[in-house]
Amino acid sequence: MKIALAGNPNSGKTTLFNAITGRVEHVGNWPGVTVEKKEGDVKQNLNPKKENLTVVDLPGAYSMSPYTSEESITREFVLTEKPDVIINIVDTANLNRSLFFTTQLLELGIPVVIALNKSDLTETKGITIDIQGLSDALKCPVIKTVATASVNNGLPELIDAAITVGKSGRKQVSPKISGAQNAADEQQAAKADEKRYAFVNEIAAEVERRKLSSEQQTVQDSVDRIIAHKWLGIPIFAAVIWFVFSVSQTWVGPWFADTFVGWIDLLYESVAELLGEDVNPVISALLLDGIIGGVGAVIGFLPLIMVLFFCLALLEDCGYMARVAVIMDRFLKKVGLSGRSIIPMVVGTGCGIPGVMATRTIKNERQRRTTAMLATFMPCGAKLPIIALFAGVFFGDNSWVGTSMYFLGIIVIIFGALIVRKITGDYSQSYFIMELPEYRFPSIKRAVISMLMRAKAFIVKAGTIILVCNAAVQILQTFDWELQVVAESAPETSILAGIATPLAILFIPLGFGLWQFAAAAVTGFIAKENVVGTLAVCFGITNFIDTEELALVGSGAEVSSVFGITAVAGLSYLVFNLFTPPCFAAIGAMNSELESRKWLAGAIAFQLGTGYVLAFLVYQIGTFMTTGSVGEGFAGGFIAVAAIVAAVVYLMNKGGKQTETVAEMGSAKI
Repeated sequence: MKIALAGNPNSGKTTLFNAITGRVEHVGNWPGVTVEKKEGDVKQNLNPKKENLTVVDLPGAYSMSPYTSEESITREFVLTEKPDVIINIVDTANLNRSLFFTTQLLELGIPVVIALNKSDLTETKGITIDIQGLSDALKCPVIKTVATASVNNGLPELIDAAITVGKSGRKQVSPKISGAQNAADEQQAAKADEKRYAFVNEIAAEVERRKLSSEQQTVQDSVDRIIAHKWLGIPIFAAVIWFVFSVSQTWVGPWFADTFVGWIDLLYESVAELLGEDVNPVISALLLDGIIGGVGAVIGFLPLIMVLFFCLALLEDCGYMARVAVIMDRFLKKVGLSGRSIIPMVVGTGCGIPGVMATRTIKNERQRRTTAMLATFMPCGAKLPIIALFAGVFFGDNSWVGTSMYFLGIIVIIFGALIVRKITGDYSQSYFIMELPEYRFPSIKRAVISMLMRAKAFIVKAGTIILVCNAAVQILQTFDWELQVVAESAPETSILAGIATPLAILFIPLGFGLWQFAAAAVTGFIAKENVVGTLAVCFGITNFIDTEELALVGSGAEVSSVFGITAVAGLSYLVFNLFTPPCFAAIGAMNSELESRKWLAGAIAFQLGTGYVLAFLVYQIGTFMTTGSVGEGFAGGFIAVAAIVAAVVYLMNKGGKQTETVAEMGSAKI
């Protein structure tokens, strides 16, 4: 039996799906979190008779007349796949709005069971609903559920009702509105919608009773007037992000990292002891320095990243991140985007791939493509080890480094949107409407699960892509072009150095014109975590977190001398890796969502140019401020940056002229 979960965005649909199936899909407090259907089997404790039950989580929809891409997915599945039963998730606190979609589902001839979700909030909001009266009015079962609860959540009753109704095949059709969604033209459709709204309002008036709690509403409204204020909201957001980075990278994260790193060191020593002194030094270097050292250097940052993910999950669950979307909407719509564009960017802080995929919720094609092209400028989980490494080595774990990278990402996105808008000549605007969720105490359990799932993905990548890449780097660094082992005093004769040195010349104006950094930047395009792993292999540092080992190498200044770059150059290298194109997997997602090779090529070129220009400015301006003179390679870098800027300006002017031509043609026709 196939059960479809359908409901309005932010009704708790995906949370209910996770509770029924035991899966851990991402849950968010905004529309568009589910951008494609997901399937899972009902948990055994909810299916004692061991029925063959498959649950499909459909994207949130307000209507069966699709306006957004996710609503199209929902409509297409329901109409073509013909599920045996539909569980319609209805938000108890928004009964009137939710029932519009419910009445459309009832007309499809498919059995429907209503899950009256978030019923635990009815008491706090003074809401009373006549369950039996609602069931009689809609002629379908209505079950109270609390998807976030572990007991007394109504889920066994919900699944039992779905099985019963699904097997009976009984169709529920409301005679008052039957056939309304088959209207032939817009005028008939408008009349049908008006009739539907009247029917919904009538039901809501009969079954719902509200005791207005003006005090509670005033408290939330008062908080939002501060949190989501058009001016105060930004510094509050900055303070929140700074606090999160302080917790993850300065206070709590390093405490966990010390223990975690001890295990990596123990593994390194155990393998070294197992190999002994008689083993081939090439094999020893490959296993110890290439695989354990390179992968371990990346894994060593996992505790810091897990703490960060945990904090971000708490912020999202309590309803704060939805306010961030509202705050940013004021700025994004001025550059031709909308509040929906912030959703892929926030999702992308975990991983750029789902962030790019989340752009499907944007209806305007130019806005969707622009967002897919710019969303990866927000630092994702793969970039966090790079931030942690350079913040720790060069800036004493200062939290302002990570915080500034997030806000620099937002600034780059805003200016990037302006440039793309000018180039494309598209000045259309859209509006962003989103229901702000109630503030609530975040679930520690859900935050832990979210953290563990992201940590699992991080470890899997480290054990596959990063392991293979670091092994390849170690081999290329071990042999020269004649396949002879490179002498310890001549690492520049290795195959890796030979490949990376020509590229390193391009990076001289950016402050890191060394083949080791060029090699790390290139491997970073495969997976951004490779930047840390490759640097560890190239410089022979098996662990960046180990305080004792760093003491042997030295403090921040001494580590920079081992790297051969200054702190300003380190910041430049950080910026370069954060704002150049993302990993290959994210580029593949961009290719899918952009649906245009020209847009994809333009996106990659724009990202390369952005990373190069920003790194050049950081290094040259920072060097001038700290030494009183410009950095090495200023003239060549200035020419390169001038060429990039000139190309962008040319394209912007070309796009502007095309817009003027179209406008003139339109005037002539008039």
